[in-house]
Amino acid sequence: MAHNRQTLLAARLAYRYHAPVSREVTFRQPFSKRARGEANQKLPFVPPEDWHEPQERATGYRFIVQHPGRGYRHVVTPEEVRQRLEALPEHFLRPLQVVQFSRMTRKKKSYPCYGMQWGAALYLYPIEEDLVEHYDQPPKPAQLNEARMYGGRWVQEGRSWKLVWTEEAIKDFYLNNILIHELGHLLDDRNSRPVDRERFAEWFAIRYGYLPTRHLRARPHSAPRHASKR
Repeated sequence: MAHNRQTLLAARLAYRYHAPVSREVTFRQPFSKRARGEANQKLPFVPPEDWHEPQERATGYRFIVQHPGRGYRHVVTPEEVRQRLEALPEHFLRPLQVVQFSRMTRKKKSYPCYGMQWGAALYLYPIEEDLVEHYDQPPKPAQLNEARMYGGRWVQEGRSWKLVWTEEAIKDFYLNNILIHELGHLLDDRNSRPVDRERFAEWFAIRYGYLPTRHLRARPHSAPRHASKR
């Protein structure tokens, strides 16, 4: 099924409702990376995911792995995610309590995304089993560039487009972009506007995801998994 992407910024926001910002409220605002649809802000808020109540005395984080759904697959493993997170400064992980590998459902197919932050949890979503995503609109220049940064390849087929990933490229994209981007949302306790929160998360993903692993990306046969702590 082809996905209809809107403008790049709109396609990256899944900010479902507006509220005064505090640390507690920030925990309850769902943000997603590259949502491939457009939420209707006039509709009542519908929880997009399983809510994991933040625990005040929690130490460390846990994994929840759901079946990806027919025709879909998880592209990274809990161990790969753990290794990548352990390469970050320790204080970055203190607010994190759950990493959930979410299932794909019929409802989510109409508004799919790669990852989301909600509360003290990060959610990673599966993609098509053959690692080929189909779209009925051409990608924006920024989308072309971002895919190229991580090894994704856009291909035009008549009036439609597809985004083709290799095993190595999609792991790189999830571990050094999606995962770090969503962690950036979790750590952002200063910004209240969705556009500002998205800018911060984009910066965070480049600073702590892409740049520390670019030397691995230059090696054609290596899998860029994680970098050293700083």
